[in-house]
Amino acid sequence: MMLIRSTWTLAISQPVTLPRTYHLELAKNLHQRMSLDIGGDQIPTTTYSGILGRCFASGDFLTFQPEEFYQLTLCGLQQNTAKAIQSLDLGSSLEFLGAKFDIINREDEISSYEQLYTTLVANEPEPTREFQLKFSTPTAFAQGKLQLPLPVPGLMFRSWLLSWNEFAPVYLGGGELIGYLVEAVALKRHRIQTLPFRVNKGMVNGFVGEVTLQALYKTDLLLVNVANLLVNYSQFAGTGIKTRLGMGQTTVI
Repeated sequence: MMLIRSTWTLAISQPVTLPRTYHLELAKNLHQRMSLDIGGDQIPTTTYSGILGRCFASGDFLTFQPEEFYQLTLCGLQQNTAKAIQSLDLGSSLEFLGAKFDIINREDEISSYEQLYTTLVANEPEPTREFQLKFSTPTAFAQGKLQLPLPVPGLMFRSWLLSWNEFAPVYLGGGELIGYLVEAVALKRHRIQTLPFRVNKGMVNGFVGEVTLQALYKTDLLLVNVANLLVNYSQFAGTGIKTRLGMGQTTVI
């Protein structure tokens, strides 16, 4: 079962100003180009970053600068969406809402659930006990009618595990596994701040920044490797809510 993480490097020749909600329109635009439905699935089959890089905020608008490089990432979590992203040809520029970004480069990281599981778990590698993560876009977790903008290890692992179990041919486990992970992996340190994320009906607060998780010393090696598998999978699946709209963009440092 194929996985893909595609990253485009973008640049502009003159300043570009877009509404803060541009990421919603761009997500819709890209899904239409790939003939994919942007909603309907309870667990997203795609994740997306919006345009990452330095920009200047003023009121309801963001201004992108010509001396900067920007990045746009799209991930496909099951065969159909992964193939659609692999086939997506944006040409030499990305144009939407009257703005034009030149495409400088594209990089595809292609893997599969089987490959990740074999490499990180089945082959019984030397365990990685410390996991460093970067959250590039606001990240939050649903708590009933509220959203929690904090890097709680149990909520992170639950988010990744739900997506993995939905699409992977290898089922890892349910609530019991989360219970084991909560007791085995601790939040070691973080450097985060909260940022608002615009959605159609208002705003969601999420955290951005760097987080380090630590597997406790006497933890079973298999469990440590499963934790490492889910951490690495987060780079495709994103973390928390609204990942198909640009929240929860996650990379392993």
